Amino acid sequence: MQISDFDFELPEQLIAQHPLAVRDGARMLVLDRREGNWRDSRFSQLPLQLEPGDLVVINNTRVFPARLVGQREPSGGRVELLLVEEREPCVWEALARPARRLQIGAHISFGHTESGRLDAEVIEELDNGRRVVRFLCDGNLIALLEQLGHTPLPPYIKRDARIYEQEDRERYQTIYARQRGSIAAPTAGLHFTSQVLRELLARGVEIVEATLHVGYGTFEPVRASDLREHRVAPERYEISAEAVTAINGARGEGRRIIAVGTTTVRALESAADEAGRVTCGAEETQLTITPGYKFRVVDALLTNFHLPRSSLLILAAAFAGRGPLLAAYRHAVEARYRFYSYGDCMLII
Repeated sequence: MQISDFDFELPEQLIAQHPLAVRDGARMLVLDRREGNWRDSRFSQLPLQLEPGDLVVINNTRVFPARLVGQREPSGGRVELLLVEEREPCVWEALARPARRLQIGAHISFGHTESGRLDAEVIEELDNGRRVVRFLCDGNLIALLEQLGHTPLPPYIKRDARIYEQEDRERYQTIYARQRGSIAAPTAGLHFTSQVLRELLARGVEIVEATLHVGYGTFEPVRASDLREHRVAPERYEISAEAVTAINGARGEGRRIIAVGTTTVRALESAADEAGRVTCGAEETQLTITPGYKFRVVDALLTNFHLPRSSLLILAAAFAGRGPLLAAYRHAVEARYRFYSYGDCMLII
């Protein structure tokens, strides 16, 4: 297939710029991939869409303030970094803007707090606007990032992030986020509330946690025209022994596994053998899922609406079927669903 096969028309006004007032207030399009039809619902009705014995797997990764805004010394020119990968303590690979002004040896100041001062030096130039920087700080780097960093919102959210920083710190994070390490939220999980989780448990649905730290691959455009040449950037994941026991037990009993988000799908499918049995541990996945992939673990998927020509859209199409998925997307556009990170969601069964 070609990347052009995964395009669709989306009016800009349907791209959600803010979260809804309540997390579970989103609309939910339920797509039956076997029948090829769909129905309109609400996320708050998710417990009624699932059956007793179903097992829901959520991604408990936590987003950290990976976006830094500073000044290039001594000129004072504005510089922005998005931290994408830790190479070693205090050394990070980052997306830089404007990258052309950040050559090896450039010094950047990000300010200071009561915890200390944060500066960085460019030590390596990479392709596609990336730089390797070494942080120079007189305090705990993690604490300084929490205080001086900003929520790494996707580029299609076009508003003054400074005004809504506190709102985004809370809402661009799932209520069950625990394991720090992501530069983007696992957005399908943003809809969950304590009430919805209680209703799922009361219905007899089992809930377990896995961890996949979302990296730059979630933003990175697909550069290959032919999907056979497409590769998604590696990401770190971890699945506990307790979660593995629950997942393999459900599979052995013929119960459904429902993945919350494409990140959870990637973790589960990466950890599975040919028979669909999941193993525990911390690993790095390089799995790229495209149409034709045989899913070994996941039986249903809760996911948000994704960008055209994106890796996430391709994964969802591999699960639902390209034709049914894009037809459902056309309906979502006509019905004025809200799209992308702060938007509505889809349950593919």
